[in-house]
Amino acid sequence: MPKAKQKQRRRKYNYNINRKKLNKAARKKSAPRIKCSQIRHAWDRSKTVSQNLAEMGLAVDPNKAVPIRKGMKMDVDGQETKTKIVRKPYVINELEYEASLPEKKSETLSKDLIDYVQHMIRNYGENFKKMARDEKNYYQDTPKQIKRKINVYKRFYPEEYQAFIDSLKQEKMDEQ
Repeated sequence: MPKAKQKQRRRKYNYNINRKKLNKAARKKSAPRIKCSQIRHAWDRSKTVSQNLAEMGLAVDPNKAVPIRKGMKMDVDGQETKTKIVRKPYVINELEYEASLPEKKSETLSKDLIDYVQHMIRNYGENFKKMARDEKNYYQDTPKQIKRKINVYKRFYPEEYQAFIDSLKQEKMDEQ
């Protein structure tokens, strides 16, 4: 049996909407968001990508900007090379300044991993085979994996690790 056709309503034109503003907003929304704040602020939406980047002194194609020489060719004095005018040099200056800043060390270990490592060292010292058989070894790490985790902890928190080891030695001295 053929399907029954559904009635389709005709949409009425809404005269109260500003179509120009609506299209402009849609174009702005569909354009990709530039993550680099310096480039985003200097960007001119009315120009092309290559025009924008040329004004900032950046290259669209790095292969064309710095060509790879295939052999020794001498420059002829009669030829003049095109020099591009950089109208927005502050973009390059800001990018260079940001690149020169030292990078923050953002790598940290989770509190659970720190507690796990401290538990293992507190109970077993340097015996990794016994650590592998511990009930807190939920992920069934091998002795080498546990050793690696302990070394990572030593590398990230050397002062904290040393203080922890000293406190363990102090506890052993107090027990005796």
